[in-house]
Amino acid sequence: MTGQPTDEQQQIAARARDLTHAIARELAAAAPTGWQRLEAVFAWTVAAHASRIYSFRDAQVLRMEPSDKVIGLVHDQRETAARMPEGPWWRLSIRLTNSGALETHYDYGEEPFPDEDLFAPEAYHADLERYPRSRVPVWLGAYVGHQDRQRRSPRTAAEQARRHRDGGMHPQLSTDDFPPLPQLWARWTTLAALYTAIGSPEGPRILPSLAWFEGPTRSGSTLYLLAHDRAVISGGVWNASNLDAAYNQTAPMPELYAGAPEWITDSVLNPRAANGTLSFCYWWDNGRWYRGDSPPGPAIAAAVPGIWTAESTLGIATRVLASGGVNIDGSAERNAAELISNAESGVVSRSMLATLLGADTFDIDAAINQFALAGLA
Repeated sequence: MTGQPTDEQQQIAARARDLTHAIARELAAAAPTGWQRLEAVFAWTVAAHASRIYSFRDAQVLRMEPSDKVIGLVHDQRETAARMPEGPWWRLSIRLTNSGALETHYDYGEEPFPDEDLFAPEAYHADLERYPRSRVPVWLGAYVGHQDRQRRSPRTAAEQARRHRDGGMHPQLSTDDFPPLPQLWARWTTLAALYTAIGSPEGPRILPSLAWFEGPTRSGSTLYLLAHDRAVISGGVWNASNLDAAYNQTAPMPELYAGAPEWITDSVLNPRAANGTLSFCYWWDNGRWYRGDSPPGPAIAAAVPGIWTAESTLGIATRVLASGGVNIDGSAERNAAELISNAESGVVSRSMLATLLGADTFDIDAAINQFALAGLA
């Protein structure tokens, strides 16, 4: 149980609060006549800083530049906040109204910073040297320390594959993590078609020889189909434990490509590989799934649409349809199950979708296009 703050901690918190109020007063004094609301964001490290300050008056929005005094106060505020148990913030947000209402927020990087508030990795390296932390968010740990270790150029892939073969390193045969590729592809496509039909911007999608998915919790994956009945599914789970250990506990980076063939290169890997946040990679070859040092299926469920079984796909399909206004009765559930079955057989038709959706308000053409792109129509 957390104890009561000490007198010193209370004094530090009070000093940080006083400095925040001083910043707000300076911003208010510099605001244009008639301002109603001020919003300011200060992004800061020991090596770089930036600010965005806006005043609002009715529909008018004006950008303000911070005075030297404001910059000095923000610097002092962060130095004071650094003595608090949470350590120094990386972004400070201030909202102020002309009635005196003040809101402040310390951002410690639990969510990625927007590009306009993101500095070069060296700035965070310097800040972490000055203010060491027991843990940094996985995305930031990757940003400052991935060193392209998950990239796999054709030359790197070929060299690794030869080295692994010569050293007797083989991939793990994956028998229970994913369904066989044809069923996986069909179920992914079915969900993509239904999300598309109801006009949802969310959910999986299909492109030629590519399926992609970004979930609501910043986890996602891609599935690439290749010649000769090969495929690669890779992606990342937000704050994955294997990456957290690598970036925060000095554990080795997971050998996601252990025993991987040379045809697994950057061109078929999820974009997370470029920024060091790839947490799994599986490949399909000779009718089987393989993996290196990737976690098993349940640990990556957040990054993949619900394609594990026909039943799990049906459950998501009915929820998608219900969210679009389809009345899910026994008939609708049977039609959805039939659609999944026909997708797995590669014989989906437009009339089948029309029977399931049964309304002109749905974009059946977009849905059948997903199946056509997948080669299942």
